[in-house]
Amino acid sequence: MGARLAVLVSGSGTILEAMVAAGLEVAVVAADRPCRGVTWAQERGLATRVLDRAPYGGYTPKFARERYSADLAALLTGLRVDLVAMAGFGTVLAAPFHAAFPGRVLNTHPSLLPAFRGWHAVPAALAAGVVETGCTVHVATEALDDGPILAQRRVPVEAGDTVESLHERIKEVERRLYPEVVARVLAALASGAEPGSVAEVEEG
Repeated sequence: MGARLAVLVSGSGTILEAMVAAGLEVAVVAADRPCRGVTWAQERGLATRVLDRAPYGGYTPKFARERYSADLAALLTGLRVDLVAMAGFGTVLAAPFHAAFPGRVLNTHPSLLPAFRGWHAVPAALAAGVVETGCTVHVATEALDDGPILAQRRVPVEAGDTVESLHERIKEVERRLYPEVVARVLAALASGAEPGSVAEVEEG
């Protein structure tokens, strides 16, 4: 049996769609709230789980991040998940989750990390006046938008770009790159290697 993939979503699920379209076998789709991504997965017969943030404090300063992270880890461990791909997942997960899946949590970010970490990477790139940005697939860690980089692609900033137009072009690249990297990581895990073994030289 190959490595089992969980995809974490919070919103529309377009990255999940791209993964399924690319032929990736998704063992379970998990979400931190009811969302279109879960509905889309259910309509296609994929296993889904919603561990809603609401009982953990929701979106308030009292959100029990450690307890939520531990419970989500337990849920996925119980489903024999080997690799976790965050796909527009809106909850930053704490140490208990990463301890359960050491080096096996992937994320995609709309910049050429380490530049422009955080939730506002695209407007930050525009504000900085850079001539290019891009997307990065990396191994996620407890630190936001940190961890070993597996692949990057460059996206030029065009004259007249808005946050929306630039972000959409980044998403187009991301929806191709992320499934490719996840497929390589799954193959590496199946052969006994770790995700870091698929890191590539950045394309110009």
